[in-house]
Amino acid sequence: MKNKGVLIVISGFAGSGKGTITKELIKRYDNYRVSVSATTRKPRPMEENGKDYFFVSREEFERMIRENELLEYTEYVGNYYGTPKKYVEKMLNEGKDVILEIEYIGAFNAKKAFNEAVLIFVTPPSVNEVYLRLKGRNTESEEVILKRIKRGQEEAAIIDKYDYVIVNDDIETAIEDIHNTIKCSKFSSVRNGEFVAKLKNEFDEFLKNY
Repeated sequence: MKNKGVLIVISGFAGSGKGTITKELIKRYDNYRVSVSATTRKPRPMEENGKDYFFVSREEFERMIRENELLEYTEYVGNYYGTPKKYVEKMLNEGKDVILEIEYIGAFNAKKAFNEAVLIFVTPPSVNEVYLRLKGRNTESEEVILKRIKRGQEEAAIIDKYDYVIVNDDIETAIEDIHNTIKCSKFSSVRNGEFVAKLKNEFDEFLKNY
């Protein structure tokens, strides 16, 4: 029987490289899977239902909320986004390690639903580096960059609620650091509660009959 997989939540500041890290983990290691989110927004060109997102109606999404079918969800710019529980549970039960790349509100909701979830926050080495990376994209105005920096200030206030913080100063090192962190998390006492309880019972029984 396969061991249950690990639910990994990766969050980080804009420009932290979390998207690149997630893609590289999937590419390099066979056991990782990215959770597919459900959304009420319309598909963009080249997006596939069930691969990029599960595209659903607003009515269907609200039914999923009512019937507790979502691990976490949020509403952003008039559309819902959320993580279907069934998909995540299926992958975990197959022994796959499932990555959710989501913001902190969703991360904490995921932790409530799955106590064993591993929360990882990815950050550049400094705020100035955050700014330089956003500036270097050449895709956003100075006003949008400032909004992202202000959002980063909010995120910085809750980093200590994550299980691990990975500094992405070098992308190759960060990828390996996260992979090794996930491997080590499989030995946590939280994930091995059943085995620990079994040992306690065995000691009790042994001493009772000694």
